[in-house]
Amino acid sequence: MTHSGLVARVLIESPLPQLDHLFDYGVPAELVGQVAAGVRVKVPFRSGGRVVDAYVIEVFDPRSESAARTDAAFHGALSPLDSVVSTAVVLTPDVWKLARRLADRAAGNASDIIRLAVPPRQVRVEKTWLAAQGVPAVPAVVSTAAEPAHSAPEAASTSPSAQSPSRPAEPVTTAIPAPSPVSIGLAAPAFVGYPTGRLDSVIMEHHRVAVAAIPELTQLIDGSTIGRWAQTLAELAVATLSAGQSAILCVPDFRDQDQVQAALAQLAPALPLCRVDARQANPDRYRAFLACLEPVPRIILGNRSAVYAPAHRLGLIAIWDDGDPLYSEPLSPYVSTRDAALVRQQDSNCALVLLGHSRSVETQRLVELGYLSEVNPAADRHPRIIPTDFQSEPDQQARAARIPSAAWQAAREALAHGPVLVQVASPGYAPMLACQSCKKAARCTHCQGPLGLKSASAVPSCRWCGALAAGWTCAHCDGRKLRVVTLGTGRTAEELGRAFPGARVIVADGEHTIQTLGAQPALVIATRGAEPVPTGGYRAILILDGERMLARESLRVAEDCLRWWANAAALAAPGAPVLLAGVGGGLARALNSWRPDIFAASELADRRQLRFPPAVRVASVTGTAADVDAALADLAAVAGLDILGPVDTEASLVRAVVRFGYARGDEVAHALKAAVVRNAARRRKPKSGSFQPAPTLKVRFDDPELL
Repeated sequence: MTHSGLVARVLIESPLPQLDHLFDYGVPAELVGQVAAGVRVKVPFRSGGRVVDAYVIEVFDPRSESAARTDAAFHGALSPLDSVVSTAVVLTPDVWKLARRLADRAAGNASDIIRLAVPPRQVRVEKTWLAAQGVPAVPAVVSTAAEPAHSAPEAASTSPSAQSPSRPAEPVTTAIPAPSPVSIGLAAPAFVGYPTGRLDSVIMEHHRVAVAAIPELTQLIDGSTIGRWAQTLAELAVATLSAGQSAILCVPDFRDQDQVQAALAQLAPALPLCRVDARQANPDRYRAFLACLEPVPRIILGNRSAVYAPAHRLGLIAIWDDGDPLYSEPLSPYVSTRDAALVRQQDSNCALVLLGHSRSVETQRLVELGYLSEVNPAADRHPRIIPTDFQSEPDQQARAARIPSAAWQAAREALAHGPVLVQVASPGYAPMLACQSCKKAARCTHCQGPLGLKSASAVPSCRWCGALAAGWTCAHCDGRKLRVVTLGTGRTAEELGRAFPGARVIVADGEHTIQTLGAQPALVIATRGAEPVPTGGYRAILILDGERMLARESLRVAEDCLRWWANAAALAAPGAPVLLAGVGGGLARALNSWRPDIFAASELADRRQLRFPPAVRVASVTGTAADVDAALADLAAVAGLDILGPVDTEASLVRAVVRFGYARGDEVAHALKAAVVRNAARRRKPKSGSFQPAPTLKVRFDDPELL
């Protein structure tokens, strides 16, 4: 094996925080034509012939004059790369830079971000794609190891840049040569419903805007119906594509993707579209990812991970309904789609559009700072909202279905003309039961989970572990009889079927997926977010269980309810009533006047006074008492912090909450990352009598459900 003199700087794929920096390896002469920035490689690590997966971030010659003037100069023995997995350049410079910045901001690992951006390799799909691009593939993993793999390279401890996770090397890349930026010959569409030229300037001048969606439905040429918001999103994407740039469209789930894809198909049936869908098979997902790597402007449509997709000449990132909890990443380092989009927009200087019927408090903060501009529809068009009180209806079945008299009357009249939507809080039949004697919640005797009913004739069962509770006895009063506390879609459908005899009843929830609906009369019982899109719109909409939705313990509960109700109201036919049952105050006024911006501004003002997010940032630190205390001690030098706790949590752990201003974010993240690395690098012994290692220190920034 001959050393070429070149050095490859790589990022190892590992969740271990102590490995979240760059390692230097020598490039063997046999691999000089294959090793390039962005390719997958295998590298020797530690001892025993162990090799690990890695991405090449940079290839440089330490003997060159330019390298000698930087920290790239290194003098010492380097272990050689073991092999090249593939010549496909799957990690582009902009995605690497984004991953590094986001990981540093959240005290996480860059490899965890890259795992979201780069799907698992599919060999057959990749070989076919490389052949089509005219790039030679590596027929198998090409190994250059003529001797057992060396231990970790010395550069890991001696190369200055390899030690600093906050100083990413600028990758030198290598992909297929990109053509000159030219228009693809697609005419820019007219933006329906907005002031002339306003959204055009957003695309052409790369503005950052919060756009109020038009709350109505629109019918396509093929007769299908979609939300007007989907048409606006498609118009933004096609306008970007017509300028020879790529657009990334992020929506919460597959239902929204289908609507946007239908709108795109009408505007430009043959446009280059890549759909990034979590429901895709692995080969299809990887095929779409490889297409995004090609030097061709295209539209990329997907869920929260679409924001990380490689895009040629990125011109737009647009997010529909940015307050949806589906945008919260459940995997470390827990970066939300909106935060990732804001950072990527800074890096690429593209247009950024946050579109919604309501406005998140995070978006309102950016508007008040002047970071985002507001764009409103040309005309003030909004649904007819009617708040209703708890008026007792003489009809017993209407009472059982929780329908106030005004809502019952409106639904009965509307059913003669078309479908009626009834939005309820919970799926299932009876998701919560209680003891009939003492009224306390009924709990499972195995796991203490809540008991519920799947149908009228079903045996009560646990919603957590599924255990049956045929012989249940109350732990508080020894009572043996149960009562229904909350009604789900199934029970509500039964009651409404009795209240409106002869009406067709349809259930749409997590267990029953219905995306579209005809114009025939029907009662549609749906949970929030699962409402079918009807042809022509609903003739009436009833929003029930408002008080129960607002009873959830969360800082964002009012904001979430307004978003759920506004999205449902936007499905109404022109002039159709939208009845909000049992909710008053500022929330009802905001929905009635269709001024979610005023409500968001009021929420933000309250949170500023209380120092709650997003007026400030927060980070939770969870671990053993000693580990948390040590991490908090590292923050002593950072000014302007509030530390709440530590308090006890489950499994003998404690948690502290750190509140800090945005200007202190880098300092807090750096200190907590150092604590995490120190904690992980310390040799751990199993607990006494257990084979499990001691708990690690866990840090999470900007958790939306923390407070």
